[in-house]
Amino acid sequence: MIILAATPIGNLGDVSQRLRDTLEAAATIASEDTRTTAHLLRALNIENRPRLISLHDHNERSRSVELVAEAAEADIVVMSDAGMPTVSDPGYHLVALAAEKGVRVTALPGPSAVITALAVSGLPTDRFTFEGFLPRKSGERRSLMRELAGERRTMVFFESPARLAASLADMAAVWGDERRVAVCRELTKMYEEVRRGGAAELAEWAAGGVRGEICVVVQGAQRRAVSAEDALAQVRDLVAAGARLKDAAAEVSEVTGHGKRDLYQAALAQR
Repeated sequence: MIILAATPIGNLGDVSQRLRDTLEAAATIASEDTRTTAHLLRALNIENRPRLISLHDHNERSRSVELVAEAAEADIVVMSDAGMPTVSDPGYHLVALAAEKGVRVTALPGPSAVITALAVSGLPTDRFTFEGFLPRKSGERRSLMRELAGERRTMVFFESPARLAASLADMAAVWGDERRVAVCRELTKMYEEVRRGGAAELAEWAAGGVRGEICVVVQGAQRRAVSAEDALAQVRDLVAAGARLKDAAAEVSEVTGHGKRDLYQAALAQR
């Protein structure tokens, strides 16, 4: 079978006994970075020396064929550098092919940056969506944020510390200065920090420079009591920012409760 093994996102104390036992018995480990995996084995005092095979974004599609074939006869452990494989990390194509070929896949649950950030954010946890890494360019980021303008679930993103301030500024511009955000930095590590506040406030804080691994948790869109005139103005603003009229009407309808068709027709009439 294929065994997806979650690894610590920072604190070695989070290693489960089940993961230790699996690593001690593993004959083959396919990992995002074999050097990182070798370092983890040494840090955990694992005496076993399994065969290490690289499985990363650039070779996963081609390597999955041989790994799935091998997993039909023997266990293969799959690990990313931190957290659960396949979650913004290599492994998805491997698992998809294994499912297609009828090869069993199981997982050793463990640390997850997404769930940890959500839990400590102070934002609603009953419904959420994970959106992965934000686009590098501001224009593409804002385009994605406009698509998510009506998303009412809490949203979780990964972000580079170098782009954090710019991304928070884009959130403030598209979603409003006061949209509640939690920036979770260095989770489970010595310098763990959670900053909570409005998007504009946190953008100003991040402009001073931030280091470490970053998760950004954002409050979902809230229904607001706004007049039809103000809702129509929001549609016009989204269109002026580059959104299609149909999409802008749908986004504002989701947030304000005004009819999508009514907003669309009213905006058309004003053209």
